[in-house]
Amino acid sequence: MRLIPVVLLLVFVAVLPNAYGRGGSDPGITDDQILIGGTVPLSGDEVAYAAVARGADAYFKYVNSRGGVRGRQIKYMYVDDAYNPSETVRKTRELVQDDKVFAIFNSVGTEHVLAVRPYLNSVGVPQLFVGSGHSRLALERRQYPWSMGYLPRFAGEAALYGRYLARTRPKAKIAVLHEDSEYGRDMFAGLRRGLGKLSTRITAVQTYDLTDPDLNSQMARLKQSRADTVMIFALPTQTIQAFLAIHKLGWKPRIFVNGVSIDPFVMEVVQRNTSKRLVEGAISSQFLKDPTDPALARDPGVKLYKQILRRYLPGAKVKEVAHLYGMAVAFTMVDALRHAGAQPTRASLLRAATHLKERNPFFAKGIAVQTGPNDYYPVERTRMLRFHDGRWRQLGGLVSVR
Repeated sequence: MRLIPVVLLLVFVAVLPNAYGRGGSDPGITDDQILIGGTVPLSGDEVAYAAVARGADAYFKYVNSRGGVRGRQIKYMYVDDAYNPSETVRKTRELVQDDKVFAIFNSVGTEHVLAVRPYLNSVGVPQLFVGSGHSRLALERRQYPWSMGYLPRFAGEAALYGRYLARTRPKAKIAVLHEDSEYGRDMFAGLRRGLGKLSTRITAVQTYDLTDPDLNSQMARLKQSRADTVMIFALPTQTIQAFLAIHKLGWKPRIFVNGVSIDPFVMEVVQRNTSKRLVEGAISSQFLKDPTDPALARDPGVKLYKQILRRYLPGAKVKEVAHLYGMAVAFTMVDALRHAGAQPTRASLLRAATHLKERNPFFAKGIAVQTGPNDYYPVERTRMLRFHDGRWRQLGGLVSVR
């Protein structure tokens, strides 16, 4: 009779690995599936960012059709947080505690990913390649090692514009519009750093809240400063509103637009509601390929992007480049999952994510993803752009945004 408990124990031990899959005891991994999740605005004013998740999901479906990752299919659960940080926290907890995801991936929004970062690090869940370039995501890597952004550093991008102005227009009078948030403040700090001693050329600063119905009053105050150059550090909806207000005021400044809002679709809306003259000569930066560029019609990455859209998102517009961004970040996630090993764990995924060196087919030529245990900036280079004759065109060579 004493043998019965021993036999039962042996049976339990034999069955246990199959219950959790070959990846071990971490949730979200079975013999045939990897479950990851993230939050994205599927409703509300910033719903345009839903394309980021849909593009990523389309790329995962493409990978699944080719055998998945080491024989496992990727299931990507992206849920609506309406671009509300409190909802981000609630929905992320549900993904981890109820849905048992392996990792959080591609969540959108700076305030949002920072709000949930302490929780995810306390429970050891990877928070990877999230939709932010805030400096803290890299600088605080020792305190929050499980969290990594994806976008080029916001402060580095803004510093790039500051250096450009200091070099080409040292007498410019600069007005700044930025979101009243961690994202906006990081951009503004970077601009001041790039300008250096010429930061005194900043004549006026206005902020906005996501709840503001328009930006007419802010832009009117900026115009009153007699600035001849304006920095628009804003999300797509507010970028469009800023252009509309500038147009109504009859103001004709040199315009800089941050990289998160230069989607060709955004610029098309602006041109349709203002004038081609207003947007001509606008300056920005970007690390992704432009699938609307005729010169890239035969580029393998652009062709793959269009192929995946046709197959898995047939109603999507090619010029909504947020879809392409989603595919780019999904490519990097697949790369990390492949390098996490045949029996992946959350710890092995983190090791893989912090040892990347890849050529991403959706990135502009010469720009790569590279990380290290002390390097949490996946994208460290970008290229400046100038808007000319209806589309963005490269301005100079590749530059650092670290």
